[in-house]
Amino acid sequence: MLDRVKCEQREYEILSPLAAKAAETKGREFPEKMCDFRTEYQRDRDRIIHSKAFRRLMHKTQVFLAPEDDHYRTRLTHTVEVSQVSRTCARILMLNEDLTEAIALGHDLGHTPFGHAGETVLAKIHPGGFAHNEQSLRTVDCIEDTARRRGLNLTYEVRDGIVNHRGSGVPCTLEGQIVNICDRIAYTNHDIDDAIRSGIIRKKDLPQHAIDILGTEHSDRINNLIVDLCKNSEGKDRISLSPDIHDALMELRSFMFANVYNSKQVQAVTSMRKVEVIISSLYDYYINHPDEIPGIYKKIQEIDGTEVAVKDFIAGMTDRFALNLYDKLFVPHGWR
Repeated sequence: MLDRVKCEQREYEILSPLAAKAAETKGREFPEKMCDFRTEYQRDRDRIIHSKAFRRLMHKTQVFLAPEDDHYRTRLTHTVEVSQVSRTCARILMLNEDLTEAIALGHDLGHTPFGHAGETVLAKIHPGGFAHNEQSLRTVDCIEDTARRRGLNLTYEVRDGIVNHRGSGVPCTLEGQIVNICDRIAYTNHDIDDAIRSGIIRKKDLPQHAIDILGTEHSDRINNLIVDLCKNSEGKDRISLSPDIHDALMELRSFMFANVYNSKQVQAVTSMRKVEVIISSLYDYYINHPDEIPGIYKKIQEIDGTEVAVKDFIAGMTDRFALNLYDKLFVPHGWR
């Protein structure tokens, strides 16, 4: 029988000396009795998968709002792809796959409805702004309430990887650094796939220099990026792509921002004005009707104030929940 102690011992036998070991975690804010069979990182992964925030990712936009085609990515499928790419890199580099998976599965739990369009609006209207990586940490720390505790009480290393998956911060573990880069690898490439499928761009529009380096097909680019990351990071205390590959990925990413994420055509498709109206209206409504803030957010309101509770409530909504709530609050019954 493979119990927790044997799992922890096996990490020392199999993994790289540079890998984060579950037995050496900095621990949880609130100490808990350890599981007999699962390591601490395995428990964190399981807590994230079973959280309500994780389930809601199924109905949150990645790039395209309410797509009719079944094959467009959602925030959940994006998360699964990041997890797959990250775990592959961790396995090749003999790093801790359980820690990597937990960070990857939790990295976008705080994302708003309506994708980056929703994040842009909430950042503009909420005092102090909004960043989904910080909200993801807040989600696992404060919002995912249980009968036993406030938050999921995850380990330090998982929490660090979640909040530092984007921005200027550098994750404290190599596993977290893998997710930081693999998130970019995944979304740049799968958003190209979705943008081509939607007709927003054509394959021949992609920057030729970057394509010559990374590959013409989606699978080739993913494979080449994984191979380069692993070869360039082997035995090092920092995860990185080689300079040429990094620059080619950044060229593709810049192309996507200019021609997809920030393009007028996509903003029209994603109904940016409608997103702004919906989120702003819901935000203002609950700020002015604090007694109607529901459920768990009442507790947050008592601890952190109304504005934070409203921000948390809206950030946790799925696209369809936000649309239905807006319809209920602002659309006359006879017009529905």
